[in-house]
Amino acid sequence: MADWQQTGPLSRTLRAANPGPMTLDGTNSYVLAAPGSATVVVVDPGPLLEDHLAALAAGPVELILVTHRHADHTEGSARLRELTGAPVRAAHPDFCHGGAPLRDGELIRAAGVEIEVLATPGHTSDSVCFVLKDPSLKHDGGTPQVLTGDTVLGQGSTVLDYPDGRLGDYLDSLGKLHGLGTRALAGAAGAHAAAGRPVAVLPGHGPVLPDLAAAAAAYQAHRQERLAQVRAAVEQLGGEPAAAAVAALVYGDVPANLQGAAQLSVQAQLDYLRGATSAR
Repeated sequence: MADWQQTGPLSRTLRAANPGPMTLDGTNSYVLAAPGSATVVVVDPGPLLEDHLAALAAGPVELILVTHRHADHTEGSARLRELTGAPVRAAHPDFCHGGAPLRDGELIRAAGVEIEVLATPGHTSDSVCFVLKDPSLKHDGGTPQVLTGDTVLGQGSTVLDYPDGRLGDYLDSLGKLHGLGTRALAGAAGAHAAAGRPVAVLPGHGPVLPDLAAAAAAYQAHRQERLAQVRAAVEQLGGEPAAAAVAALVYGDVPANLQGAAQLSVQAQLDYLRGATSAR
């Protein structure tokens, strides 16, 4: 029996049985719908697991959305389309099936829910977040929730899939998410904000987080701390050290099975620092 978790008035999640070092407890597949809607939207079908996809297909499914190209989010999407007939839409056209690529700022209306597409490259170049609103709650701006894919996780930090993922892009995306969260807390009027309420984070892996502004700020601080450590390691090693040597100093406490991911993040940070130096 599927183990569904209600994550908000518009959303519930079903965790895929694909735990691992990079997926934590598994990929979170989300089902979105306004109360009383006859159809649902599925976000990130996850891996090609028939039981998991069959549970998602029970919707009935009107639309399938993808936060980014990684297989733990997209592998089951073509099969879910076969089961439901629903189009699959992603920012990268190679991961669309019967649907057009997503556009930054696009407002999607499906299953009684308004979903705004927010381009947040960095983890990958095609990463997007989805901002949810309940159109029935016009008096207070709706219920703010953001599906963040792997841009912000429920626990731990995000790996930058360099060279496709870039640190400069990621820092810009974190700034965009932090601004979205702080505007909501301040009660700013606008398409994203519900007055005085924190924006909840519905991540691609890990538990729901209650406050997007706080989560984005913590990620920003972590990235700046890591950048300082990488700068120090480069100075200590001298010359143009290999990413593996820098990772050994900066990420020495990371388990062996995650050292490859650590080296990708180091490569992204070295690339960013080289760009900052050349721009001076």
